[in-house]
Order: sequence, then C-alpha cells, then structure tokens
Amino acid sequence: MDLFQAARKGGEAAFLRLFDEHHLPLFRFAYRMTGSVADAEDVVQECFLELLRPGCSFDPQRSGLRTYLYGVVRNQVLKRRRKNAAGDGSGPEWRAEGSPESQVLRTEMEDVVSRAVMQLPDAQREVLILAHYEQMPLAEIGRVMGIEVGAVKSRLQRARAQLKEMLAAYAPGEGRKS
Repeated sequence: MDLFQAARKGGEAAFLRLFDEHHLPLFRFAYRMTGSVADAEDVVQECFLELLRPGCSFDPQRSGLRTYLYGVVRNQVLKRRRKNAAGDGSGPEWRAEGSPESQVLRTEMEDVVSRAVMQLPDAQREVLILAHYEQMPLAEIGRVMGIEVGAVKSRLQRARAQLKEMLAAYAPGEGRKS
C-alpha cells in the first residue's frame, strides 16, 4: 500500500489519487444507503478523513483498501442512522435521455425502485446495494459487513424476493406466483 502510506505521511498527490480512485463508488454506496446527497457527501468525507487520523485501523494484511473504505462508509451510515432516525431521501438524479415522456417515466420508475430499496431492512439493503449497484463480489461483501458468504447470499435472496413483491404492480406482464 505505497499510495496509502504516502497519503498518511502527508503526500497530497497520493491522497488525491486515492480519493479519485475510490470517491465515486463510495459516494454511490453512501447515497443509496442514505437516500441523501448531502449525507452521502458527509459520509464519504468522514471516510477519507479516517484514513488520515492517527488511530486509523486499516491493516493491509487483513483486507484490501477498497474493502476497508466500504466498511468505513457502512459504519458511518449506521452511526448516522442511529443518531438521526429521520432520513427523507430524494430519488436518483435526473438524466436527460430520450423523449420527454420517456424521461418522466424513467425518473418515476427510478424513484419507485429507490423508495422500494430504502424500505428494505438495513441488512438486506446493504447487501443488495453492494452486489447490484457496486458489483462487489459476495466474499468481499461478507468481509465489509463482517458476515459469512452464506449469510450474504441469504440476505440477497430475501432482498430480491421482497423487491420483486414490492414492485410487482409495475410489471403488469408478470404473473404473481403463490
């Protein structure tokens, strides 16, 4: 971890490179967990500040830097959630693509899916976001969350099933199975 050590020793270029490499995926994870751009920015800022603190617990022998950073973001989100139970999230940001009608429909559907994901239990939401949105391998999700791969698979399966049930009304061609 030469880059990490250089950043810890005050190397601005090394820190900026670490930030550039990891900021966007960490922000997306934090945003999907909090539903708030401001909270996500604060969480990611705290994550990078943690790297510079004297008591930083990162150990390259135990995990990779990416895994450690996702763990810090996760812990910051959980800490915020405990501190402030009210979390009114806005949906994903609007993207200009296609006709105005398709833009409205896409934005509405993104908002519906975002709200459905936010309604999942915390443990299921974390696994789903890391697996689907962040494309993280199940073993790494287990390390980030401190659980076994079997538990990751189970939570992911339950999250998918619950989302499918919540979003069934938006898929009229799909028949519900009992």
